[in-house]
Amino acid sequence: MIAYQGEPGAYSEIAALRIGVPKPCESFEEVFAAVEERSVDYAVIPIENSLGGSIHQNYDLLLQHPVTIAAETFVKVEHCLLGIQGSSVERALKVLSHPQALAQCRNFFAVHRGLKAEAAYDTAGSAKMVAAEKDATKLAIASKRAGELYGLEIMKENLADEEWNITRFFCITHNKNHPSLKLVENETKLDTSHYKTSIAFALPNEQGSLFKALATFAMRNIDLTKIESRPFRKKAFEYLFYVDFIGHQENPNIYNALNHLREFATMVNVLGSYGVVSE
Repeated sequence: MIAYQGEPGAYSEIAALRIGVPKPCESFEEVFAAVEERSVDYAVIPIENSLGGSIHQNYDLLLQHPVTIAAETFVKVEHCLLGIQGSSVERALKVLSHPQALAQCRNFFAVHRGLKAEAAYDTAGSAKMVAAEKDATKLAIASKRAGELYGLEIMKENLADEEWNITRFFCITHNKNHPSLKLVENETKLDTSHYKTSIAFALPNEQGSLFKALATFAMRNIDLTKIESRPFRKKAFEYLFYVDFIGHQENPNIYNALNHLREFATMVNVLGSYGVVSE
């Protein structure tokens, strides 16, 4: 079973279907708890969107639970305008969806000023609500799959402002599990030819400490693909740094870089080394 947050038809379910049998959960906390309690083998969590940026809550949860990243996958977000049979943009008064989806369709609302955007807990959840209420004045923004699952008509496709709307998902498992064994057993398309590693670290509040941290990678020609800072919850106005780079943590070059970083960092947490699951 693969836990995910949301209703059937959510973009997270699309990611989960690539790995195994999806199991819906109401919240990200419930998703992480399912992995920690081992009631599921894996879970998928959105970690970054090409338009909206990082999902900070999930970065925080990665450090709070005994999980490791087993793989990543990328889902193209293709928002559709959905409604019950007989509904139309002209008759509609409200459009329901997740706040991030609503924000990604600003141009649509700028053209249709008579429509009120109403936040819902989930994209697929908004489609489920519209289908259940059978109210022609309410529409939903969700995936094409959500429309099919809940029997809604697709009134418009490609609703997002930008075409390159892609969400990156982490597939996580309990850190005592072999990170990729079952993915391989299930014949999932897991490409491990180019491993990526994600870490989190904290530094002493000293002049040049971030430069020293980055130098441990630069001097070994390790390719960083992302760096981001987040407030450190354990101390006011100090920060954690999240870094992704190309390569596996067991590679001697990277192993040495991490040990070098540990010499002066106040905390180093390797979140996982992983390949990519394709569609």
